[in-house]
Amino acid sequence: MQILVLNCAHVASQDDIVRAGGQTNDAFFRTALLRHDERVRTFTLNTADGERLPQGMGLDDFDGAVISGSPLSVYEDRAEVRDQLGLAREVFERGIPTFGSCYGLQLMTQALGGRVRLNPKGREIGVARGIMLTDAGREHPMYRAKPAAFDALCSHQDEVEALPEGATLLASNHVSDVQAAVIERGASSFWGVQYHPEFDFAMIAAIIAKQAQRHIDEGLARSEAEVSEIARDLRAVEGVESRADLQWRMGLKADVIDPKTRSAEFGAWLDHKVRPKALARA
Repeated sequence: MQILVLNCAHVASQDDIVRAGGQTNDAFFRTALLRHDERVRTFTLNTADGERLPQGMGLDDFDGAVISGSPLSVYEDRAEVRDQLGLAREVFERGIPTFGSCYGLQLMTQALGGRVRLNPKGREIGVARGIMLTDAGREHPMYRAKPAAFDALCSHQDEVEALPEGATLLASNHVSDVQAAVIERGASSFWGVQYHPEFDFAMIAAIIAKQAQRHIDEGLARSEAEVSEIARDLRAVEGVESRADLQWRMGLKADVIDPKTRSAEFGAWLDHKVRPKALARA
């Protein structure tokens, strides 16, 4: 199965995250997808830096596409955002099954006629708590391996304000009404979540450490030392010792601790959308 990874963050910003102890978007997606099917092969397109598919390769060569997170905002009037909106629309209209995390959900929403805004409730960073499935969510295959209420790793300041035509809301929480949605129009399909099922705790630690002053300014920490302590504990949560004491202190359960459970949405997407596309294309 050939998956196109649309990395929507500038490579330079990804390099900063790696230096802080995280990984690149494409590395996270590759790991998460392979966790659920070893036959997956990925090709990364760094869309924020204007990359195009090489000559001789087209969108129809892929069985699916994933759209990454990004520090950009889809409502910004920037050339790279305009290009990403156009590419997302094209991928959808070509009937390529697509999955989007965070900015990926926002990008496809905006591209297809919905609206995205700066969340008036502020940022959601670390663990998105109390995500509740709607009636449609409880019946949807995306959530076949998730309970009706769960937590997830997250980092976002924007949110979907209004879903486009053909969308179905699957999950919400107290921070964002749209935590997950699908958009189905004829042969075109998009599954999206506001959180990051591909991330691990080291990535959340890297984001927090990289934005230390912002967390202090927003009252989420009192000092750089406190930010460093938070980041250290997050790295230790699923480190080699698997710190049960920290998991208990932070109120973490298997839905975010266990990598396969945390990324179960990808397994469902591969089974229900990508594999049938690959078989039909073969």
